[in-house]
Amino acid sequence: MTKNLSFITLLALSIPTLAQAAPDLDRAMKNPNNWAYPRGQYNNQGYSELSQINTRNVKDLKLAWTFSTGVNRGHEGAPLVIDGVMYLHTAFPNNVYALDLNNDQKILWSYFPKQEPSTQAVLCCDNVNRGLGFGDGKIYLQQNNGVLVALDAKTGKVVWQVQVNDPKTGATNTNAPQVIKDKVLTGCAGGEFGVRCFMAAYYLIDGALAWKAYSTGSDADVLIGESFNKDNPQYSALSVYQDVNGGNKQGGSFKPLPNEQLKIAEKELGIRTWLKPQQEKDGWQNGGGAVTGYFSFDAKTNLVYYGTGNPGVWNPDVRPGDNKWASSVFARDVDTGQARWAMQTTPHDEWDYDATNEVILFEQKDKNNKNQTYATQINKNGFIYTWQADNGTLIAAEKVHPFVNWATGVDLKTGVPAKDPKYSTHQDYNAKNICPTNIGAKGISPAAYSPKTGLIYAPLSLTCMTYESVESRYKTGQPWVGATVLQYSWFEGAYKPQVPFGLLSAFSPLTNKVIWYQRENYSPYSGILVTSSNLVFHGTLDRWFKALDAKTGKELWQFQASSGVVGNTFSYSNKGKQYIGIMTGIGGWPNVSMIVQNIREDCGFGCPHGPFGYLVEHNSLPGGGALNIFSL
Repeated sequence: MTKNLSFITLLALSIPTLAQAAPDLDRAMKNPNNWAYPRGQYNNQGYSELSQINTRNVKDLKLAWTFSTGVNRGHEGAPLVIDGVMYLHTAFPNNVYALDLNNDQKILWSYFPKQEPSTQAVLCCDNVNRGLGFGDGKIYLQQNNGVLVALDAKTGKVVWQVQVNDPKTGATNTNAPQVIKDKVLTGCAGGEFGVRCFMAAYYLIDGALAWKAYSTGSDADVLIGESFNKDNPQYSALSVYQDVNGGNKQGGSFKPLPNEQLKIAEKELGIRTWLKPQQEKDGWQNGGGAVTGYFSFDAKTNLVYYGTGNPGVWNPDVRPGDNKWASSVFARDVDTGQARWAMQTTPHDEWDYDATNEVILFEQKDKNNKNQTYATQINKNGFIYTWQADNGTLIAAEKVHPFVNWATGVDLKTGVPAKDPKYSTHQDYNAKNICPTNIGAKGISPAAYSPKTGLIYAPLSLTCMTYESVESRYKTGQPWVGATVLQYSWFEGAYKPQVPFGLLSAFSPLTNKVIWYQRENYSPYSGILVTSSNLVFHGTLDRWFKALDAKTGKELWQFQASSGVVGNTFSYSNKGKQYIGIMTGIGGWPNVSMIVQNIREDCGFGCPHGPFGYLVEHNSLPGGGALNIFSL
C-alpha cells in the first residue's frame, strides 16, 4: 500500500509539470488592447488590430509620456502591456519595471538582477536584451548572463530561476524568452566564441528542462527523428556543392550539384558535414548556430519556427563541408522538440550570414484557392524565403534588392543558393565588394506583416564589405572570429563611404517581389509595427520615429527622438485611447561602430564598420535608454 501511495503521489506531482499551460497568455493576446507577446502574437506579425490612429489623423500624433530606464546602451525589443500594466526591460543589467498605466505610470515593482560586469565583455553585438515573456502568472526575463528568471507578475518576486548558459565559456543570451503552451523557450548566443548553441524549453511551473535541441552534432542531440524532412528529403543532402573539398580553396567553383546527384535523406549531417581540416576537435563541437531571434508558433500544427546562427569560426577554410545545421531555419514540435523540417539557407557560410532573423507566419489562399499557412524569413544573406509552413516546401526565394551579389539565385527545389565564386572568402585572401555585409541585408530587427494588405514590411541595409579570413585558434571564453571585415555603403551601383544606405521596403510574400521602397539615410534598425488602419511605424538610427502609408510607403508623420532607435514599435489601448510606443537608446552593431570609430576622419573604407561611424553626428555616446509613448 505504501509503495502504491508513493507511486500515486509521484504521478500527481508530475502531472502539472507535463500539462500546466498558460491560459492567461492566450486570454491576454485575444484582447487587442494588450501587447502581450514580444511581436504581438504567436505568428510574429508585428501587427496591431487597433485603428483609432489612422492615415488621416496620424499627423496629429503627439508625445504623451516618457520613462527613462536609467540604463545606457542599446534598448532592443518592446515592453509587454497586459490589462493596464506595462512590463519594461532594459539593456544590461536587464532591470525590469512594472508600470501602472491607470495611475500615471507609477512603478508597481522593479527587479534589479545582480550580474557580473564581466558578462558585458562576452556579449556579441552590444549589451542588448530583446524583451520579456508572460504566462502562468509570471514575467520571464532571460538575463544576459544566461540566467532565466520567472518573476511573479503581481509582485516581481522571484518564483524560480535556472542557469541556461555560462558566460565563462563565451555563451550568453540576448533573446526574449517566449511562452508557448506549458513551456518557456530560450536560446543561446556565442557563435563568435566557439560556443555550440541550442534552443531549450523549460516548464513554466518550476523551470525544469523539458527539451534541448542543439544546432550542430548528432541527430539525437539536434532532436532529428525518422520523419524529419519527410516531404523534402533533398534538404537533408550530404553535400550540395560539387567542390565540397576543393571549393574551400581559392578558385573553387561551389557549383550546386545537379539535383539527381544529391545524396538525400542522409543521417547525422550535423557531424558528417563538418570535414577536416579542423582547428578544434571536429568543428561541430564549437559550431556556433546561435539562437537569438524571435520564435513563432502555429497552434494548428504545434510547430515552433526559428533560425540558427552562423557556423563558428568565420574563417571557412578550416571547416570544409556544408556545416549543418548552422545558418538554417527549423520547425519543431513544441511538446517534444523533435524537428519536423529544416532548410539550410547558406550552406558552408563564408560571410557570417546568420539565419536567426524572425520567421513570420501568415495565411493566404494557395493556387487551389484554399487557406494555407506560410512561413517567411528575410535572411541576412539578402534573400527573402517563403515556405509552406507545415512541411517546409519552398514557395519563393528572391533577392531583396539587386545589390545582393554573393549568389545569383536559389533553387526552389533544394533551397541551395548558386554562389558566385568571385565573392568566396579564403584564408589570407582579401575578397572585395561582397554584398551584403556580415550585418546582413536585414539584421535582427524584425519585419512585420499586414493581413489587410497581404504585404511584408522590412528594414534593409545596403552595405557591402571586404572580407579577409585569417588564422585563429580556439580558446574557451575568448573571441574566435578568424576574419577581418571592412564595410561601406552601396549607393546606386557604387561602393562609397557615404549615406544613404537604408531602405524600408514592402514585399508580396508569395512571390517575394518588391512593392515599394522608401529610402533612409541609415539602415532602419528598429522592429516594424503595422496596424489595421494601414500605418507602418519604424525608427531610424539618426533619431527619427516615422509613420508611413502601408499601401504606398508615403511618409505621413515623424518625430525626432533623443537617441537612435533599435527598439521594436508596439501599440496598445488604455481607457479607450490608442497609444504607439518605441524604446530609444542606440545599440547593436551601429553603437559598437560609433564606440570604435567616433572620430569622423577614421571612417569610410578604412573603418571596420564604415558608414555607421557617421552616426556620431546624430547621437551622443552612450545613448540613454528611454520609453516614448505617443497618442492623439
